[in-house]
Amino acid sequence: MLHDLYDVTPQGRLRLHFHPGQWRAWRSRRRFVCVLAGTQGGKTSFGPHWLYREIQGRGPGDYMVVTPTFPLLEVKALPTFLRLFEKLLGVGAYQGSPVRKFVFSENGSRRTFGAAWNGEPTTVFFGHAQDPESLESATAKAAWLDEAGQKKFRLGSWEAILRRLSIHLGRVLVTTTPYDLGWLKQQLYDRFKAGDPDIDVIRFDSTENPAFPPAEMARVLRDLPQWKVDLFYRAIFTRPAGMIYDSFNEALCKVKRFPIPVAWPRLLGLDFGGVNTAALFYARELKEAGRTAAGEIEWGDPTGRLILYRSYKAGGRTAAEHAAKLREGEPLELICFGGSKSEGQWRQEFGAGGLLVRPPLWSDVEIGIDRVYGAHKRNEIIVFDDLTEYLEQKGSYSRELDERGEPTEAIADKATYHFMDAERYIVAWEKRTAGVSIR
Repeated sequence: MLHDLYDVTPQGRLRLHFHPGQWRAWRSRRRFVCVLAGTQGGKTSFGPHWLYREIQGRGPGDYMVVTPTFPLLEVKALPTFLRLFEKLLGVGAYQGSPVRKFVFSENGSRRTFGAAWNGEPTTVFFGHAQDPESLESATAKAAWLDEAGQKKFRLGSWEAILRRLSIHLGRVLVTTTPYDLGWLKQQLYDRFKAGDPDIDVIRFDSTENPAFPPAEMARVLRDLPQWKVDLFYRAIFTRPAGMIYDSFNEALCKVKRFPIPVAWPRLLGLDFGGVNTAALFYARELKEAGRTAAGEIEWGDPTGRLILYRSYKAGGRTAAEHAAKLREGEPLELICFGGSKSEGQWRQEFGAGGLLVRPPLWSDVEIGIDRVYGAHKRNEIIVFDDLTEYLEQKGSYSRELDERGEPTEAIADKATYHFMDAERYIVAWEKRTAGVSIR
């Protein structure tokens, strides 16, 4: 249910009727514009108008529309796009195969660009974010990303889109409801709040749309839990039900990178995989015990805190090649735990490659989660803020919800959270035997 965004004047000109939230987004000239809006707030309907204006201003070439999945594209973004570009403006036609794209006609190009058009084609490509490689073909001048806050819209997809826009310094419009505390919050919202001049975030409630019934908002406020109201109707980032590590305090534990003393012991959590071998590197923080006559620091007992300073994820390498890459640049021998209890063959191959990998202390996933949860609750894991993929996983790692919206025991998309598995292996051991040598 949306109000009409436009009408056509007797002279055939398009006249826009944006509500105040949409107008704020329309006036923004920053490179990255993120519209955080409540459900039915008018975010998707705004996207095609923004993109057409961008095409008019940037000229002929390639442009992109990206959604989390193709089904979502076909249900929402594509029909809204075609309503403007094909039915109202009549500037071209959509082709669904073999590549989903909208191609401007010669007449549509002349109407869009006027006498300055030089015959160069203009194409809008449609992609989905579940497969970042599907976004690597175009060199685009601008992109509209609809519902990019959904879990299936991964950080890798965002990074692939930025690569496609880099030559032209293309602008991006993100239109979405917030769903979790993943990459969208880390990469756009948090940086906007910190004063990044390239990013603008425009937030508005569902009720900013004049067609949204007040009675519906009254029902929402009466019947739904506050986290659902905040996320889905007010577009306010909050911890959703089912979030596993809601004890992670970003304000205290996400910090700027600093030099780590060479003497601090190094710990490695490792998750095996033929496609995705993932690892997290921690330093065990030590207390300063005094100074030598030369003024050098003498280190004493552990403080109890771990400093996460490096991540690793790669595929297509042998165990020996992974082992060499993991040890590369590390000043000390790594204390490493990794894999499930049954993955002994992996550990043997890494050992043959020069990296001793010990089996986890427990086979139960929940015990490891509890250890990490407790460490976060005590603010004992400090994370460098440039470890974006880890932070994305930390903010979106969650339980599946039942039909009542209550968390279940099952972990949503568990197989994709390689860093969370790697973390469990090493933190579960460290928090059981912190400060005790195993050498």
